[in-house]
Amino acid sequence: MSDSAQDKQLPASAQKLKKARQEGQVVRSKDLGHFMVVMAATGVVVAMTPFWMDRMQRQLSAGLRFDARAVASPEVMVDRLVQWTGEWLLLIVPLALGVALASAAASVLAGGWVMSFKVIAPNFGKLNPIAGIGNLFSKAHAIDALKASAMGLLMGAVGFMVLSNVWPGMVALLAQPLPAAIRELGHTLEETLGSMLLVMAGFALIDWPLQKFLFAEKMKMSHQDQKDEFKQQEGNMEVKGRIKQRMREMARKRMLAAVPQANLVVMNPTHYAVALQYDEATMGAPRVIAKGVDLVALKIRDVATEHRVPVLEAPPLARALYANTELDQEVPVALYSAVAQVMAYVFQLKAALSGQGAMPGNLPDLDVPPELDPQRNGKTPPPTDDMELEA
Repeated sequence: MSDSAQDKQLPASAQKLKKARQEGQVVRSKDLGHFMVVMAATGVVVAMTPFWMDRMQRQLSAGLRFDARAVASPEVMVDRLVQWTGEWLLLIVPLALGVALASAAASVLAGGWVMSFKVIAPNFGKLNPIAGIGNLFSKAHAIDALKASAMGLLMGAVGFMVLSNVWPGMVALLAQPLPAAIRELGHTLEETLGSMLLVMAGFALIDWPLQKFLFAEKMKMSHQDQKDEFKQQEGNMEVKGRIKQRMREMARKRMLAAVPQANLVVMNPTHYAVALQYDEATMGAPRVIAKGVDLVALKIRDVATEHRVPVLEAPPLARALYANTELDQEVPVALYSAVAQVMAYVFQLKAALSGQGAMPGNLPDLDVPPELDPQRNGKTPPPTDDMELEA
C-alpha cells in the first residue's frame, strides 16, 4: 500500500502524537510568538518609561559634564564608565527579561511544555539541497510566505499612517528642551507599538488555529501506518505465536516429566487423563500433577504405562478432576471421598499383586457430585489441548 499524502486520511493516534512530542514536534505559531514578544516589550516600555526617562536625564546630565580633574585622571573616567554600564543595564535587563518570558510563554501556550534535545541534535539530512528545494514548495511554506507578505503589506500601511500622523510632532521635537523631547519620543513609541500590536494580534488569532490544523494534517496516518504502529506496540503476531507455541511445548514436557512420580492416573478412558500424587508426610490431600484431553491424555497414559504407574478408568471422576482442578493444586474437598476410594483401590491392588493381601473386587461406585461432572451438569466442554497448555 502506498504511503503517499493522499493515503494519509486517518487522524494521528495518541502513540504517534506522544512520540512526536518527545521529538519536540508540537504546534508552533510564529505570529503568536511575535505578538507576545511585542506585547511584552510594549508593556515593559510603558511601565518603565518614567523610570527610564529619569535615568536617561541623569546619564545625559552627568555625561556632558567634564572638569579638569576628570580629564586628567583616567581612574575617574573608568569609574564613570562602570557606573554608566550599570545604569544602562538597569534599562536593558527588564526589557530583555520581558521579551524572553513572553517568547517562552508563547511556545507553551501554543504547544504546551516540551523538553526535548532531539530538535537541536545535528541532522545532516537537512543539508541535502534536493530535499531543501522540495520543502520550499511545501504547503506549510507557501502559507507562511503568504502570511508574511500580507503582514508586511498591512504593517507597512499601518506604519505609513502612524508616521504620517506623528511626523509633524517629531519635527517639532527639535525645538523642545531635551527632557521634554525624550518624554514626547516615548509617547510616540508607545503609540507606534500599540498600532503594531493590533495588527499582530489579528494575525495571531488567525495563525494559531491554522497551525493546529496544519499540524493535524501533517500527523495524519495511513492504514499501513496504523498497522505498523500496532505491530510495534503489540509485537509481530507471528513471532508471538511461535513464542506461545514454544511455551506450550515446554509446559507439556514439564507436565509429562512429572507423570512418573504419580501414584495414579484416572482416565475417561481416552478423552481425559488426570495424574494424581499423594504423600502423606508432605501433602494434606492428593495433588494433580498432570492433566490433559485427547492426544495429551493418551500421551499421559503412555508415559504412565511405561513407568508402571497404575492407570484406572473412572470416567465421572476423570471429567470432574479435569474440569475443577489446576496443575500442582490439591483436589477439591467435594472430591475427597471419590479420590480416596480410587486411591484405596489402587493400594489394595498393588498389595495383592505383591502377595501381601487379597485381590480387591470391582471398583465401587464413586461418590462424584453431579454438579462437578461437566457431562452431567451441561456446562461448556473443557478447552482443547492448546488452550489448556497455554494456561
